[in-house]
This record gives sequence, C-alpha cells and structure tokens, in this order.
Amino acid sequence: MNAPIPGTTLFDGAQARKGYALNKMCYSFNHAENRAEFLRDEDAYCRKYGLNDAQQAAIRRRNVLDLIEAGGNIYYLAKFAGIFGLSVQDVGAQQTGVPVEKFKAMLAAKGR
Repeated sequence: MNAPIPGTTLFDGAQARKGYALNKMCYSFNHAENRAEFLRDEDAYCRKYGLNDAQQAAIRRRNVLDLIEAGGNIYYLAKFAGIFGLSVQDVGAQQTGVPVEKFKAMLAAKGR
C-alpha cells in the first residue's frame, strides 16, 4: 500500500460513508429544480439531505478542500461548483492553492 500524499484526503470507504449525504445532495443538482430549491434556501436544502454541521459549514464557505475533507467526492462536488459558475479550473486552483490564471498556465505548460 502506498503512503498517503501529505495534505491529500484519500477518498476511500470511510470517506464515502462520511460523505454519503453530501454526495447524495450534490448528485441531486443534476436537476434544475433542485438547484433552484438549493439557491432559495441553502440551509433547508442541506438539512433535507441530513448534512452534518461540518458539511453545512463547508457548503457555506464554498471551499472545495473543506468539502473533500467532509467526505465529498470531487465528481459530485463539481455539480455543486457548477451552480456558482465555477469551472474545473476554478476547483483545481482551489485544490492547489494558486490563482486560477496561474493554474491554467500550469495546465497549458504541461500540455493539458
């Protein structure tokens, strides 16, 4: 088994169980009516899915790293980020701690 990467939250079985409600809620954002309901009352929508206090706080902060630590899976969190017009590059910049333009330049430099 490989050693964890410092500062990285691995999405394993424990994280999947921890983030089940959060990921289920984010999956619901596939439907426009659910996105609209969330935007009308975020706290009520989070309660509807049973998010815990840490998950609700991370949602309010819009912080992807906190959401991952709270059990979020990046594929589902992308649906949440999309509500606010955040791109995959915006999320990647948050994850790496660099400004979006610098993150985009890093990707371009690596041919991605």
